[in-house]
Amino acid sequence: MFDPIRAKARVIVTISVGFLGGLGLASTMGWTGPSYAMPSITQVPQVSEEAVRPALDLSDAFANAAESVTPAVVRIEVTSTRRGMQRPEGFWPFSDPNREEGQAIPVQSGGSGFIISEDGYILTNNHVVEGANEIRVHLTDGRYFIAELVGTDQFTDVAVVKIDEGGLPYLSLGNSKGLRVGEWVLAVGNPGFGRGSPDDLDYTVTAGIVSAKGRPLRLVRNELEQDPETAENAAFAIEDYIQTDAVINRGNSGGPMVNILGQVVGINSAIFSPSGTYVGYGFAIPIDLAARVMEDLIEFGRVRRAWLGVSIEPISPEDSELYNLPGVAGVLIQGVTEGGPAEDLGLRQSDVLYSVDGQIVYSPNGLQNLIAQKRPQDRVTLQIYRDGSPRNFQVLLGEAPFNNRVEPVSQPEAAPAEEKLGIAVQELDMELLPMTAFEEPGGVIITGVTRLGPASRRGIGPGAKILSINDNPIQTPDDVGRVLGTIDSGQIVSLVLGYADGSTRVVNVQAGG
Repeated sequence: MFDPIRAKARVIVTISVGFLGGLGLASTMGWTGPSYAMPSITQVPQVSEEAVRPALDLSDAFANAAESVTPAVVRIEVTSTRRGMQRPEGFWPFSDPNREEGQAIPVQSGGSGFIISEDGYILTNNHVVEGANEIRVHLTDGRYFIAELVGTDQFTDVAVVKIDEGGLPYLSLGNSKGLRVGEWVLAVGNPGFGRGSPDDLDYTVTAGIVSAKGRPLRLVRNELEQDPETAENAAFAIEDYIQTDAVINRGNSGGPMVNILGQVVGINSAIFSPSGTYVGYGFAIPIDLAARVMEDLIEFGRVRRAWLGVSIEPISPEDSELYNLPGVAGVLIQGVTEGGPAEDLGLRQSDVLYSVDGQIVYSPNGLQNLIAQKRPQDRVTLQIYRDGSPRNFQVLLGEAPFNNRVEPVSQPEAAPAEEKLGIAVQELDMELLPMTAFEEPGGVIITGVTRLGPASRRGIGPGAKILSINDNPIQTPDDVGRVLGTIDSGQIVSLVLGYADGSTRVVNVQAGG
């Protein structure tokens, strides 16, 4: 009987044996030698590790710096208020309780910061926390804390906040004076605005070089000049920025700029961009200046700024030639403040201040930076060129005649107990029932949720029933007030919510103030 499967198998075996035999014969004749072998199209030449060792070492250095720095970088979430009116989303009562015209409306903003001590001190920008009602600090491990505003300095755009926690990872501060143009730096930030949101970009690290030092941008001064309360003292603004091509974008303000060793050399602060996004110009506050400000904010709650009392201008090539300077450096004194240290020392118009404690001054901002790193009553040596000759003077620095404006986080007034969660509640009666998806009256329903309040942050919206709070059954609005009345600010509250489709949901919320 003919078996087609067996017949096909015999043909395949016969062809295979013939092919192998022919291949063996061809190999004896040299037809399969290396010269005629077809290379694999997926095979690519590999670069030896030794050939790229410098690049690998640099890559390892970047990775090591990022790994050591990132745990101490925090996201700062700021809630402030503006006055106005919000249009209800839907119909009353399922809307924000704070929607009346003229009422304060919560607004959320934020930036980055970095921990500078194991007991929770954090360095950031003044413009990140300015006007805050609440400052919330998010750590890399997912925890968050309500922070205390220690102090701010609007003249340098530096601020310090503190969280009540110990044993935290913190960064070491480097030296910005020793930075060289062309040196590698990393800009680290935490620009996300809420975990899981579309623009959540937790913990970004970018690399670049120091492009320039001593950049006077007038950003802070312009802001001060626009405020009637600070315009008079706008000249005290200190702007001596480090420029970098490391990417600094929205939300990175207040994060650390670190060197290849992971030491902080600056605070990421600003970008220059017509579009508002990165185009290659990023700027950071030198850490030498920021650290000096930080020390005063922690110790005194304000900055005690050292003061010389001169008005100055940059040196031009013509000035350098006329005053017989060693180079185009120093600053030309145009005026001396009456009763200030410079007047007491005998400095006068047309003097050239060339160096401070042996460090050459190259710009007015550079001089402000150097003096700001001193303390009032410090004695410094000034090299002055007068009538073409250098002279050394010792001067006792005074304290700048302005008051730092410290803006503590405002404390909310006493509010109904349910506002600890940022909710409004009502009994679900026959009058309210048609406005809901429920079929039967009874129980307590959430009728409003405060924008950016504790409940809102956890995704709770109006229209849900409160079945229990911390295992306490809820039958009436009075039950809500009674249970929440025993809750302290910062305590976790466990809610069981019920919905019209019969489903339930457990939500844990941290109570507000």
